[in-house]
Amino acid sequence: MRPTARTGEAVGYRYAYSLRFDSPPIMKQLASVILVFGMSAVYAQADVVTPNENLRVEGIPQISTSLATRVGAYSDFRGHGFVDWHPARSQMLITHRAAGSNVAQLFVLPKAGGAPERVTDFAEPIRTGLFDPRAGRFIVYERDTGGNEASRIYRLDLETRASTLLSDAETRSSAVWNEAGTQLLIAAVPLDRTAQGGRRDQVGTTLTLLDPLKPEDRRVVAELPGTGWFDFTFAPGDKFMVALRYVSRTESEVWRIDVATGQRERLLPLPNATAKRATYFNFEFSPDGSRLYLTSAESGEFQQLAEYRFSTRTLRYLATDTAWDVNGIALSKDGRRLAAVFNVDGRDELRLFDPRTGRELARPKVPSGQISTLKWHPKRVTELAFTLNSPQTPGSIFSLDSRSGALQRWTTPDTAGIDPTHFRDAEIVRWKSFDGRMISGVLTMPPPRFTGPRPVLIAIHGGPEAQATVNFNNRFNYLVNELGIALLEPNVRGSSGYGKTFLDLDNGVKREDSVKDIGALLDWIATEPRLNAKRLMVSGGSYGGYMVLASLVHYSDRLRGGVNVVGISDFVSFLANTESYRRDLRRAEYGDERDPVVRAVLEQISPLANAGRIRAPLLVVHGKNDPRVPIGEAEQIVQKVRANGTPVWYLVADNEGHGFARKANADFSFYSMVAFIERYLLAD
Repeated sequence: MRPTARTGEAVGYRYAYSLRFDSPPIMKQLASVILVFGMSAVYAQADVVTPNENLRVEGIPQISTSLATRVGAYSDFRGHGFVDWHPARSQMLITHRAAGSNVAQLFVLPKAGGAPERVTDFAEPIRTGLFDPRAGRFIVYERDTGGNEASRIYRLDLETRASTLLSDAETRSSAVWNEAGTQLLIAAVPLDRTAQGGRRDQVGTTLTLLDPLKPEDRRVVAELPGTGWFDFTFAPGDKFMVALRYVSRTESEVWRIDVATGQRERLLPLPNATAKRATYFNFEFSPDGSRLYLTSAESGEFQQLAEYRFSTRTLRYLATDTAWDVNGIALSKDGRRLAAVFNVDGRDELRLFDPRTGRELARPKVPSGQISTLKWHPKRVTELAFTLNSPQTPGSIFSLDSRSGALQRWTTPDTAGIDPTHFRDAEIVRWKSFDGRMISGVLTMPPPRFTGPRPVLIAIHGGPEAQATVNFNNRFNYLVNELGIALLEPNVRGSSGYGKTFLDLDNGVKREDSVKDIGALLDWIATEPRLNAKRLMVSGGSYGGYMVLASLVHYSDRLRGGVNVVGISDFVSFLANTESYRRDLRRAEYGDERDPVVRAVLEQISPLANAGRIRAPLLVVHGKNDPRVPIGEAEQIVQKVRANGTPVWYLVADNEGHGFARKANADFSFYSMVAFIERYLLAD
């Protein structure tokens, strides 16, 4: 539950709402808009799927039960995610959605291959938690309501299963333990419900220390200006901590905060730093507190493994032989092993280092895939846990014995009778854009039984400071393996993973250059014999939703439709209505709408202002409680595009936020997407 710098609009929307947001007869489209109040009459037949009471459905034809049956098991991949080690036992805290459950919850896994024991049982998804680091008697977890991201911190007693609220109700809070494991630091920012007419004053971050067993025993450590503060990490002895101040994806700072007085001092960037802007992430203290291990892009394009020495105030780089980002690190409790995940062109590599010498140790043999949530066991200091997924397996938890190199699988995902080991691996493809720059993407082709040039779904990630990587495609596997659609996930300019310069290429008034990358992709597809340039569709969530709308504005004559999930339709209205704690962070990326020149550009390129040019059919999906991209962004584009006479399907969930977290909602959303694809992409 350590706060992190994931401040983009969205990351991987195929998972965020289980599309990683995780030919049959074509149904006749309803002539009139289907309102939620008319659902019982319209969907009364036994051979159609009835939307649940939390869904508002407009313009979407009836979903047949045969379609739901066909999608079936592809909607029920249930993997596991590592959360935390028990402080003394060989046990884990994990997150998992149990069979028949609507949302993910926390479980205690007693041993490798053992049966998980559920410890939370709420209507809201629970994906993060921390064991009591002294004895493991309780856990600390966070929970919001209906996806509103007003996350509250609770203590859960593992014997009684009683929960106690630890944070203030009207804040967005996160928590991390001090080094001694005796107190919890809660970082909280106020919520102003801007989109609902709340206040718009400048907000800050409050740091509070408390004893979770005596919540009234608390004190405010510091009031920090602004909201871009993350990665609070205590030094041994707990006299001070370090924190990340996030300005943008290509600019951040490292600060030291005195725990007793709250006074702060900037440590990085170094005074003599040559780069105009630098970034730092992933903090780990050496056992004696003399050094801080982190990743830094101070002197180059990529996040490199580095060591900061407090005595000399110098930065030393440990591994410079790979021109790719280090995405995550973890230092063993004894300080003898430093694990790092290298993102090599969208594929993760786990590497181990001796932190004192910087020498790489024997490279562990880990299956290819995406690696996340690294953590060493606090007692068995050579055992490293992590979550792994790949195109052939959903999330699985492994541990590595760094001495022997032995890899142990702790969990096996439930794949609902489907054998994903037969799913095809992804490949990296590249094309030249309008300015000669090479752009890359992840391409997953259908099985060989599908012959001839294949229809293509272009799935654009959110962020925009995110990256399409080689990983498990979740529900999208149905589109690839059963409908024969090629899945192409572009990393347009502005994506992470390709250096700071590439990240900045779409900032502010350069926004539509990323849209031109999609135009160049359409040109490339026309030259690729495996792909059908006459059957193309775009999809994406959050910023990716903006890219869908912008692509339809510019390339409607080359696209058969678009799927916009929680997308931005107008940057000016978005910046006015997004939660205040995010506004300045987003201005750094999209431009400051208070500047008349910038505002004029944002208004000019707005999909809303150009909605008359959207002639390809559109599916819009949104959560009513979304604090990041408020629902008004969806309502206004739906209204404008419908005025063109263009078909618009619209789905709203009253109990969701920035993506669909509940299986029942995600299922109906995916059924709608499949029906949309079958009608507009696959049908003649």
